[in-house]
Amino acid sequence: RVSPSTVSNLNQKIYERIEEWRQRPLRNRYVYTYLDGLWLKRAWGGEVENVSILVAIGVNEMGFREVLGVSEGMSEDKESWRNLLRNLYGRGLRRIDLAISDKAAGLIEALPEFYPQAKWQRCVFHFHKNILHKVPKQKREEVIPMLKAIHAQEDAQSAREKAISVAAKLEDLKLGPAASILLQGIDESLTYYRFPREHHRSIRTNNMLERIMKEIRRRTRVVGSFPDGKSALMLACARLRYIATKSWSDTRKYMDMTKLEEIELQQTA
Repeated sequence: RVSPSTVSNLNQKIYERIEEWRQRPLRNRYVYTYLDGLWLKRAWGGEVENVSILVAIGVNEMGFREVLGVSEGMSEDKESWRNLLRNLYGRGLRRIDLAISDKAAGLIEALPEFYPQAKWQRCVFHFHKNILHKVPKQKREEVIPMLKAIHAQEDAQSAREKAISVAAKLEDLKLGPAASILLQGIDESLTYYRFPREHHRSIRTNNMLERIMKEIRRRTRVVGSFPDGKSALMLACARLRYIATKSWSDTRKYMDMTKLEEIELQQTA
């Protein structure tokens, strides 16, 4: 049998190691940064309430992935995202070329405060979901291929023209609200065209981070509600650290950055 005090002491040692990892220095630049949040439950004052865990994962100039930051927030509001971005900046991250996320208003407002040069890519998968929410179920099979065709175009201008054509078809199908969302948000979903074609599949959605978040949810579901926010944060960090250590090989790059280097050399020539 293990006494409660022994368990507490062991947990404290683990927390210290995780916190040291969470606050480690970062590189000056990460070309692509994926950002997302997930909701967990914690017990507070005899009641159960939601707590958000915000996560940032970056791809560095050599093409390798890293967990950049994990922080606790009461919601995915501007102040919660500011705290995460401030932490990244304070640990040495000075340049983000492209931030990829869904349309989280708090993040979009906070990003320019710390990384004014960063471009923003709205996750295409979530963008399509937003549109489909305005489409009756019986018409979705007809609409989904139209939306996919937009982001299968060769360049941003062709995609924009295709979006206008698709919006007109949606209007003909009496789907005005869906057409409106498409036209209002199309430019936010085309930023990835400014980057190498070889990277498009990986940077036009936030799916890579979404899959990791699902794994964390699966691991935390058995806990139910956490006794405090720190416990939720530490378990999420522990899982992220394990994934980064065991699954992201130091010899296998997530992306080949050769084309990006060629583009940057041409721009400086």
